[in-house]
Amino acid sequence: MTQTDTTTASGVKKLYIDGSWVNSRSTATMWSINPATEEKLALVPDGSREDADQAVQAARRAFDDGPWPRLSVEARRAYLVRMHEIMQRRFDELVELNIQETGSIPSTASGMQVGLALELWGDMVERIMPTFAWERPAAAVAGHGVGQGIIVREPIGVASLITAYNFPLFIAAQKLAPALAAGCTVVLKPAPTTPLQGLVWAEIAEEAGLPAGVVNVVTGDREISEELTTHPGVDMVSFTGSVAVGKAVYEQAARSLKRVVLELGGKSAHIICDDADLAPAVEDILFHTTTHAGQGCVFLTRTLVHRSRLQELVKLLKGRMEDVVTGDPRDPRSTMGPLISAQQRERVESLIQSGLDEGATIAVGGGRPEGSDRGFFVQPTVFVDVDNSMTIAQNEFFGPVNVVIPFDTDDDAVRIANDSDFGLGGAVRAKDPARALSIARRLRTGNVSINGGGGAATLRMPYGGYKNSGLGKENGDAGLDGYLETKSISWSVAAG
Repeated sequence: MTQTDTTTASGVKKLYIDGSWVNSRSTATMWSINPATEEKLALVPDGSREDADQAVQAARRAFDDGPWPRLSVEARRAYLVRMHEIMQRRFDELVELNIQETGSIPSTASGMQVGLALELWGDMVERIMPTFAWERPAAAVAGHGVGQGIIVREPIGVASLITAYNFPLFIAAQKLAPALAAGCTVVLKPAPTTPLQGLVWAEIAEEAGLPAGVVNVVTGDREISEELTTHPGVDMVSFTGSVAVGKAVYEQAARSLKRVVLELGGKSAHIICDDADLAPAVEDILFHTTTHAGQGCVFLTRTLVHRSRLQELVKLLKGRMEDVVTGDPRDPRSTMGPLISAQQRERVESLIQSGLDEGATIAVGGGRPEGSDRGFFVQPTVFVDVDNSMTIAQNEFFGPVNVVIPFDTDDDAVRIANDSDFGLGGAVRAKDPARALSIARRLRTGNVSINGGGGAATLRMPYGGYKNSGLGKENGDAGLDGYLETKSISWSVAAG
């Protein structure tokens, strides 16, 4: 793949539609920017409705008339195996791209960003596709005549995949792997701030030799997104992003009864009981507050601690937070990078100010790190004296901010945790695992970890939220199921 294959003579990235790199029909452009240095990385199209229409039509032809949905599972799997091999070969390059465009520190880029994408893709090709119940017999029954049949799983059709900026390669893999495994054709639209990590999927699909139109990648913002959610040629929409945009996507897709999968925001509660070991709990809080500058929807950003352990926890947490070095990911001393944009930093700073205005106290952080003249940096911040009704306890920061709220009883902890419009993640720490499990069962949220969770096993479990945190599930067998229709075929056992 040479540079001229994917870039116009004027230096604008091309779109990937129907198996070819093509110029956008829009003259509008936008820059991909390094959030740590504010360096301009590449100029990409701010795509139009015409671009989206062209991509959907290509995906529609590839699904209706092309070989992809009619290939055997093993034949499709062979293509996905090749894509996995290409990702493995390009691992270092993908890590570098993620550092530049997303601002992740190298350990996060190689682990949670690229590494988890590879792990999820590998799980699809090695475990899920070979064992999934693509077709199963229906039990023979008697009644209004004797009959039997089969239950068949078939691809839903053309899928619009609209991804977020925080973990762009991983989130795209969450959608692309099951969609392609199912036999769907897709149009992928990455977030406006991380378009290069969307276009790289087109390069991978092209090198793997996928038939034309199976994978299409377009870049842009609101206009092209709305076309992808309303286009009559699209059968389903999978979106990861904010609640406000997710509700708009749901409304737009509902006009033509498209299937919708939404992975939206979170304000996940971390319940620390009176008998919990505080050392690992503090490390958990540090991880969920500072990893990728807190830009993760499932991160545990509300710390609920038994009142008897409050002061001890805050003291330990303050010491660990003060050890965090916020700076350019290229600096080996940095342990936390920037937010994605100036706009996101302004939003986080505005919410921090609202916490002060409503009477909360900053225990550590609260401003910008010294010497951060360039880049979108914010100090890791911890609030105390917080009531769960405050804005900072109810609204998602999507930044390195945690709020500490005391509770008196387990019932009190469950009540506070569930007093939220969100329900994506959660955690419980208690010496007694039965007590922790009892609390976890009462939380109205889609994902709960107990005493650190199940490690790598969680990547294979259904992932998704309750309430305003979304609709549907991703990951594992449940993620694949979202891209499939169910067909019942029955026949009489009588002759003739």
